[in-house]
Amino acid sequence: MTRPLQHQLHGRLELAAQVLDLPLTADQLERLALELAPAVRAMLAEQADSLTAQVPVTYAVVGTDVDRQAGVAITTWAQCTSAIGTDVDHESPAALLAHELRSRQPDVIGTDVPTGTYLGLTVRPQSLSAWRWWLDRLSIAAEAVTVQDTDAYAVGVVGDIAVQLCGQGVAELLADRPVARLMGMLAESDTATP
Repeated sequence: MTRPLQHQLHGRLELAAQVLDLPLTADQLERLALELAPAVRAMLAEQADSLTAQVPVTYAVVGTDVDRQAGVAITTWAQCTSAIGTDVDHESPAALLAHELRSRQPDVIGTDVPTGTYLGLTVRPQSLSAWRWWLDRLSIAAEAVTVQDTDAYAVGVVGDIAVQLCGQGVAELLADRPVARLMGMLAESDTATP
């Protein structure tokens, strides 16, 4: 926890002790602030994560192209490419999930919906926490992730939708093996290097 946040927490605790007329000394308040700091930090991180999941991401549409021979409609935004089969209903579960993830998660750089119940999802997580969020969101165990070159691959499930996940640059995030293992992203018995 950063010093400014510790000082801010200490100030709030001191004010609460005065308002409630609690008989706490300055040393007790300082120790209380230090003890509560990790819990407050975790609470703030959870709040920030939930807000991130609710804020829509806006992309500028660069173009749409339909390849009739391949049977795919491709829409390109400034930072994301979306492909959907021309025979797939845009209201199908996989298409709706792809739209939700594209519009709310800035990590998404590609979606592919070949059928109404299958989604190919490509993300570029910015941190280990972001990668952990994707694994949790798609119900993927750390043991199910395979790493090849700089990317990580796994298959998850959201409701009745199978999701093929590709995490670009994840191998670089997992380079700090003790931290990744601590966060539950590598199995304890994993000794191979990514």
